[in-house]
Amino acid sequence: MKIENSTAVTEFILLGLTQSQNIQLLVFVLISIFYLITLPGNFLIILTIRSDPSLTAPLYFFLGNLAFLDASYSFIVAPRMLVDFLSEKKVISYTGCITQLFFLHFLGGGEGLLLVVMAFDRYIAICRPLHYSTVMNPRACYALLLALWLGGFVHSIIQVALILRLPFCGPNRLDNFFCDVPQVIKLACTDTFVVELLMVFNSGLLTLLCFLGLLASYAIILCRISGSASEGKSKALSTCTTHVIIILLMFGPAIFIYTRPFTALSADKVVSFFHTVIFPLMNPVIYTLRNQEVKASMRRILSRHVFF
Repeated sequence: MKIENSTAVTEFILLGLTQSQNIQLLVFVLISIFYLITLPGNFLIILTIRSDPSLTAPLYFFLGNLAFLDASYSFIVAPRMLVDFLSEKKVISYTGCITQLFFLHFLGGGEGLLLVVMAFDRYIAICRPLHYSTVMNPRACYALLLALWLGGFVHSIIQVALILRLPFCGPNRLDNFFCDVPQVIKLACTDTFVVELLMVFNSGLLTLLCFLGLLASYAIILCRISGSASEGKSKALSTCTTHVIIILLMFGPAIFIYTRPFTALSADKVVSFFHTVIFPLMNPVIYTLRNQEVKASMRRILSRHVFF
């Protein structure tokens, strides 16, 4: 798709997370430290799952993809944000803005669908254990993975297509530290009511429905677990509890941002900061810290490398 429309705006000025130099410096240091600790952790999760023959179950296959999606997602906003903290003028080109917006929703949409797939996997494993190996065979897992990537692409391309039709003829000060739909739409030189409704439907309503569906599915799974007397009850409970934590971290901020009319609130930037910078790096780490098999495998890999 060619990124071109009847616009006089060739770049956007990002107003940033805050105007305070002291807060900017503090956030810069905290994000840098956070990156140095958690980003290698995400890649270690991927390496562990790919190199350990005992971690071949669909659960770990999807966890590896979650780590990959989150690591990729963290490169969309945070690196540029760190560079902007050191720049006096924070400018992003029109093409760069559309590109950032596309990948933000492409990977974000894909991750949301991945969490749906992971919920389906846990439902079959716990509620239909005799059918698990038949339903969640390797071919089905790859088909589900392809479907979620395709779903993320379709979701994102709709966002981009609607924005490319808008004229931008003057105002170019974007009240955020990255390009996202609500702030970009406000700068259009036309009535955006219909576009806003379409955006809320494409992002907000789908996010809310996925969130409610996931909560309902895990409620059913947890009820099934609580009534079970099997030996794997505590492990299943720990796994599902972790999934619910990740769902809350992923969908909570997204619902706050995308399910209401595009009116600015004082908390928008803070919520967006955690949604785009902090939580993507935390999700796989949170999951791994509660998964004994992955932790044990990671310790073996680290000990081998340290030994040699």
